[in-house]
Amino acid sequence: MLGISYSQTQSGAYALVLAEEEGTRRIPIIVGGFEAQAIAIELEGLNPPRPLTHDLFKNFSVSYGIRLIEVNISKLEEGVFFANVLFDNGDSQVSLDARTSDAIALALRFKCPIYTTQEIVDKAGIVLDFDQMQGQDDESHGDPAKEEEPTEFTFKKSSKRPDFAGKSPEELQLMLEKAIADEDYEKASEIRDEIQRRQKE
Repeated sequence: MLGISYSQTQSGAYALVLAEEEGTRRIPIIVGGFEAQAIAIELEGLNPPRPLTHDLFKNFSVSYGIRLIEVNISKLEEGVFFANVLFDNGDSQVSLDARTSDAIALALRFKCPIYTTQEIVDKAGIVLDFDQMQGQDDESHGDPAKEEEPTEFTFKKSSKRPDFAGKSPEELQLMLEKAIADEDYEKASEIRDEIQRRQKE
């Protein structure tokens, strides 16, 4: 799973957490507000009235028969994560460098796996509860790492939510529609979480 919350150490930044698929280790990555929004929108299944950059890129790729096969967080150098994305057009494959936050945003949209090396997990991975996680520099954590066999990650979502006490289901739905129309996807995500929580009660 993947989770996003406000960074406790950097104003205006967000903490993104990758969780080991079959394990307890987490890799925290600090990303900017725009990158966090792009990830959160897809994670929450929201439909923006206009396509964001990553949505446009996916639409373009699909239109030309190109699909994203996998994302690899391949290197950790001077505390900065490096990633590459592997595309396939049916005839050939090509691997391109990408920022880790962009690679993850695309992986969610193409629904492809995210891998990293065991060395990176050993150096940057920590066993930590999401709510206790603190980040450091943009897309950074840990020491340089060597490439080894990949380890697959899934995503963990934060359980934090604002207080919507006193709001009726109808009011929440109207608030959700307005937040999406205003392109305030962070607020829309929080409202959607509250609606889903109430539906399960």
